Amino acid sequence: MKALVEHIVARLTPFYPPEEANELAYWVIEETTGMSRHDVRTHKGTKNIPNLNEILQKLCEYVPVQYIFGHTDWLGMRLQVSPATLIPRPETAEMVEAISSPQSAVRVLDIGTGSGCIALALKKKHPQWTVEGLDNSAEALAVARANAQSLQLDVRFFEADILTDDIPDYDLIVANPPYIRPSERGTMTRNTLQHEPAEALFVPDDDPLLFYRRIAELHRASELWFEISETQGEAMLALMQQSGYEAQCLNDMYGKQRFIHATNRN
Repeated sequence: MKALVEHIVARLTPFYPPEEANELAYWVIEETTGMSRHDVRTHKGTKNIPNLNEILQKLCEYVPVQYIFGHTDWLGMRLQVSPATLIPRPETAEMVEAISSPQSAVRVLDIGTGSGCIALALKKKHPQWTVEGLDNSAEALAVARANAQSLQLDVRFFEADILTDDIPDYDLIVANPPYIRPSERGTMTRNTLQHEPAEALFVPDDDPLLFYRRIAELHRASELWFEISETQGEAMLALMQQSGYEAQCLNDMYGKQRFIHATNRN
């Protein structure tokens, strides 16, 4: 198997840093053969992967490996993903793990749910909560519902556009909305820029807080949790203050301002 790993790494190295190419090599072999990482490293023979060239070609075109195999593992859940949904990030997992409430019965809405990852993780963590998710993409909602079914988690997903539609009352709203300015494209990886859904990523350059402001104006929940751009911390705190919330900005694992936790002052 060592030769197979080296072959894949050599094919991918012109397109990815060596460490990432090595990780992708193991990922491909594990997915296509069912072998564990330990098995791959210790197996003395080789394995035939009939569609290996097709997989490697997609990787060379910067298709995310999660889209190639149709799933990712995140917070202990096997989640389906597709080009209609963002791929869940470790930073988003940090936010989910930080969310709690002293109340036993909490109604939660995940806005822009995508694959349903946040809503499903919250339901798994807090089975007593009533959790719902909305998205304006029917394709994304189909993925979210499939994930809820496969994980056997009772989460309702519904289609709505947060910029134009009303929503009912909730105790807690969580959102990881679009927050990247088009002018920031140069800082993004080609995998994300070329293949993940642009409508879930980008917000107008002249109105980067569009979705946050709409949520704050539309609904006065008892509590808000937002994932934000590392450049938006101060502006978000000001927005929350103007909207009647007490808010704090929290750093992610990399020390970057990444989350807003806000509570209603009224």
